Amino acid sequence: MNITMPFNYSGIAKHAWHIDRPLLLAVLALLSVGLLMVASASFSYAAHNFSDEFYFVKRHALYLVIALGAMMVTFFTPPKLWSDYSRLWMLLAIVLLVIVLIPGIGREVNGSRRWLSLGVMTLQVSELAKVAVVVFMANYFAQYKENFGDDWRDWAKPLGLLMVPLFLLLMEPDFGSIVVLTCTFMVMLFLAGTKLTHYLGLVFVGSAALYGFAAAAPYRMARLATFLDPWSDQFNSGYQLTQSLIAFGRGEWFGVGLGQSVQKMLYLPEAHTDFVFAIFAEEFGFVGVLCLVSLYVLLVLRIFRLSKKAIAQEYWYGAFLLIGFGFLISGQTFVNLGVNSGLLPTKGLTLPFVSYGGSSLLVTCAMIGLVLRIGHELHGDTQVVRRVRRGN
Repeated sequence: MNITMPFNYSGIAKHAWHIDRPLLLAVLALLSVGLLMVASASFSYAAHNFSDEFYFVKRHALYLVIALGAMMVTFFTPPKLWSDYSRLWMLLAIVLLVIVLIPGIGREVNGSRRWLSLGVMTLQVSELAKVAVVVFMANYFAQYKENFGDDWRDWAKPLGLLMVPLFLLLMEPDFGSIVVLTCTFMVMLFLAGTKLTHYLGLVFVGSAALYGFAAAAPYRMARLATFLDPWSDQFNSGYQLTQSLIAFGRGEWFGVGLGQSVQKMLYLPEAHTDFVFAIFAEEFGFVGVLCLVSLYVLLVLRIFRLSKKAIAQEYWYGAFLLIGFGFLISGQTFVNLGVNSGLLPTKGLTLPFVSYGGSSLLVTCAMIGLVLRIGHELHGDTQVVRRVRRGN
């Protein structure tokens, strides 16, 4: 879709903005589903705890407006600006991860200290940290792409730096973000051209380390044991998962209808956040689930399609950034769907674009804005695109 909005960038001739319409439509559809489901899944909880059935709907609508504004900002910001200041973003993320761990400053919920209170909303620092890490790594790998992988120190440096935010995330703790961020980094490392023997060794060591992190905390091992057989302790550690599975069972093929969910009536905890997908499955059934998953598939495929185009044009910063964002979104989506359906142990990750939460909406929409901007530059004349990347 070409929108007749001419612009001048560093003396370059006028061009119309190009927007990847399927990608944008998929995002807007998911945001619409999210607003609808937050309204449906939260009204009982909101009425019981805040005496206002629309408490979460109004807040989510405000977050949505802010998130769409962030999408526009990142779309109209040249990608070179993010790459030039990638070290600053990484440093800022680490500082915020440290600040959130300070008692009295970081907000603790359910035993995890992940949030900073900003008055009208709370900021989940890990969401910003994941994006900052991808932006930094994309710039690093793009700079050293030509000779990357010849020496083990090529990948040891970014890996060593990655361990800093991973350790801070472990202190919160936020094991789900650690898994998603680690897997995203490994995909970007593979694209950078790391030797296969080194890469397989890292996969083995990384898998062992993730298992060690899980085994170090008894509650994580309890979650691992519970999700395998939640019915063995359905009124204690397995309660949330069993209620989620009941919601799936009630949905059958076509669901019980919008607003007709029983599980959201204070049976299923976190019905409007981490487990909103279970309520969606109950109200829209298997057919609705297929439609929702199809939207995510379309979104991620469009991002990877753009990354393939960036590789073909040897726009390595764009390629690494798109791959990283694509795996952040798809990885978090897979984990959330897996947790809701009993495929994976509980991780505490929201469903991108759909779950209630200002931080998740803000960050994912900002990522999409940058993805759309890179798609615009890849669509233009090759010489123009190269000049834009160099900042001439």
